[in-house]
Amino acid sequence: MSANSEGSTKAIFYALGANGGIAVAKFTAAIFTSSGAMLAEAIHSTADCINQIFLLVGIKEAKRPPDASHPMGYGRVVYFWAMMVALLLFFLGGAFSVMEGVERLKHAEPLKNPMVALTVLGVSVILEAFSLYGAMVEIRKISEGKNFFQWFRETRQSELMVVAGEDIAALAGLGVAFIAVVLSVVTGNPVWDAVGSIIVGCLLMVIAFFIVREVKAMITGESAAPEVNEAIRAHITNHPHVDHVINLIALQWGDQLMLAVQAKMHPQASDKALIAAINEVEAGIQSKWPQVKWCFFEPDVGNTSD
Repeated sequence: MSANSEGSTKAIFYALGANGGIAVAKFTAAIFTSSGAMLAEAIHSTADCINQIFLLVGIKEAKRPPDASHPMGYGRVVYFWAMMVALLLFFLGGAFSVMEGVERLKHAEPLKNPMVALTVLGVSVILEAFSLYGAMVEIRKISEGKNFFQWFRETRQSELMVVAGEDIAALAGLGVAFIAVVLSVVTGNPVWDAVGSIIVGCLLMVIAFFIVREVKAMITGESAAPEVNEAIRAHITNHPHVDHVINLIALQWGDQLMLAVQAKMHPQASDKALIAAINEVEAGIQSKWPQVKWCFFEPDVGNTSD
């Protein structure tokens, strides 16, 4: 398992442990308080648990070795499971919460035992913050100094991106639910609780949309991160056997990379010497970037003006 996969797996287990305990507490509180916002939060935490199980399944499947039907392996299967997670977050987490809130608006009921709900929400904030902290620690290890939003836009770590997105959505949702319950208690109007459920649902759907957009780019075939692409190009260009790079394709394949290189080589004494030179270039690339699983190298004469 690569270091990136290990980091993603740790973050997923942090989130699974936190959300499992939170889901049980929220369902219990929803029963005792009749809070729609609390029920929405309980459904959200349950969906998060299912999501983390999906991500673990994806990581496990991605380790399957190549075979005749999948000669380049199963690395990109993690993108499928990440998309499933985003859709589940949207429909089961977001849409259900909105529907529940609308229903509560039509049939508003006063809250019971609001201190139970507030206590559970407070504990949930602590547990979710712990989960997000674990994800952010792993992100900082691989972000190379980028801020979170830049990393989110450029990362190819779909599992870690999904976990971080879920944790942020969870913390924001908990804050909204807490405020909704407080307003319902202070004003004596249960409508605030229903409004809180709707806001939580809309928030989840917005975050799910951004996750879907990023995972879609990975599924359709995204290049390696820009800095990795440029570093590989510079490495090849500076190799003593290479005149210049004509074209370079660095395709992200789950945790691994596939390279297709077209380059003009310096003249060699024979075809065997040319093959040896190409092998040397490929070996240097794979030594510096172990995630490069496949490297297809095509020597060319370049432009006629070269």
